[in-house]
Amino acid sequence: MKTSQRFFHQLLMLYRPFENRLVLLLSKHNIQRAQMSILYYLFNFDTATLVELSSYQGVEKPTITRTVHQLKELGYIEQVPSQDKREKRIQLSDLGRKVYKEVRVTLDQFEENILEGISEAEQLEAIRVMSEIRNNLIGKSF
Repeated sequence: MKTSQRFFHQLLMLYRPFENRLVLLLSKHNIQRAQMSILYYLFNFDTATLVELSSYQGVEKPTITRTVHQLKELGYIEQVPSQDKREKRIQLSDLGRKVYKEVRVTLDQFEENILEGISEAEQLEAIRVMSEIRNNLIGKSF
């Protein structure tokens, strides 16, 4: 079997159990994975437009719109004024920031547990490799 085949097979074998466990942990906080991804982005990048979020997640704008609407209803995000009146920027509310930090404690422990025995250098190399693969995937037509 080619190395590339083994690589992507292992990626697929990792993805499903990781996703299943992540969804379970998030459900204990009444958060969906898509919601958490938006909270993560806003926590780390302060504000965003729906276009920026859809580009970041690689999903269609209507999908982001639904998730953002849910987060607004929960009181986790709020709209902020923008210089361009046509542009709608959002940010975490105080409640959203509090909830994100609480969920992050659970996720930090989970991530620490599943990365046990993997050095920081190895983690950084894996991040580099995954970023390069994503850039190749997005930047090239097949």
